[in-house]
Amino acid sequence: MFDRRQFIALGSGAAMFTAMPGFSFAQGWAPSKAVTVVVPYPAGGPTDSLARLVAQEISAGLGQPAVVENVPGGATVIGTLRVARGPADGTQLIASTNQTFSTNISLLPNGGGYDPVKDFAPIALLADLQHILVVKNDLPVKSVADLVALAKKDPGKINCGSTGQGSASHLTLELFKTKAGVNMTHVSYKGSAPLLQDLLGGHVDCSFATTPTVLTQIQAGKLRAIAVASPKRSPHLPELPTVNEAGVKGVEADAWLGILAPAGVPDAALARYRQLILDVMKKDSVRETFFKQGMAVNVKTDKAFAAFLQDDIKRWAEVIKIADVKPE
Repeated sequence: MFDRRQFIALGSGAAMFTAMPGFSFAQGWAPSKAVTVVVPYPAGGPTDSLARLVAQEISAGLGQPAVVENVPGGATVIGTLRVARGPADGTQLIASTNQTFSTNISLLPNGGGYDPVKDFAPIALLADLQHILVVKNDLPVKSVADLVALAKKDPGKINCGSTGQGSASHLTLELFKTKAGVNMTHVSYKGSAPLLQDLLGGHVDCSFATTPTVLTQIQAGKLRAIAVASPKRSPHLPELPTVNEAGVKGVEADAWLGILAPAGVPDAALARYRQLILDVMKKDSVRETFFKQGMAVNVKTDKAFAAFLQDDIKRWAEVIKIADVKPE
């Protein structure tokens, strides 16, 4: 048995251990019931498929089921409000994108009814969806400089398609137009499938389209890629310059996928989720899955993700104001 001196020494050692840098009781936190990961988009898209992968890994780490529930509608507002107003006990998370957390606040009346900063606690940004600037093959353009020159020669003549009014691809176009000082006509489509169809058919001249939308067609020679609107080159098309490298500065417009919790979730729960996701994103199998989905892994957690989110909100608010973008 311990005598009194041994007990005091043991207690002191435990106190010193808990004070060590990096030690956290968050390692022992676990949810009281199954975790629901809300996806405010229909099933089958990139956000949904990657949320299911992360949920599977989280479930294994927590020892509790983690299920994905698709709650689409209202430009992601329905599912987002559900999480914002839901339990703050760590049993409900949201997997979403820059639409929900960066642009809706400036595009929708009353920001959609939620505050992306005050109503949520950022857990981790997982990956970027880079926008590739593509042109139809018979457009006499092989570089960003060529496109800018053609647009300046015939203002408004070049048609540039997007996946919808106020979508990330539309806002990327507006950012490009502002930075390049050109006038191009925006053509709005209801999603990536009809946009791709008209790009291939030659009915629209160009687009800032996400990597998964156009990668196969670029590799098959059916579309010409001339730049990527990102701070970094595409891991899928490493020979492709960024728009910045091609001479138009400030066009960095990655869409992104992240995991957040409602505000008020205990710090121990947030810390546990962040560590689990960091561990998950180190796995080669997970990173390979993200790559195959056309995403560039770019993990940011805690304060880094929070700072990124606030910067992203400001950046797109400026673009939306300058271009006077209105939601459909």
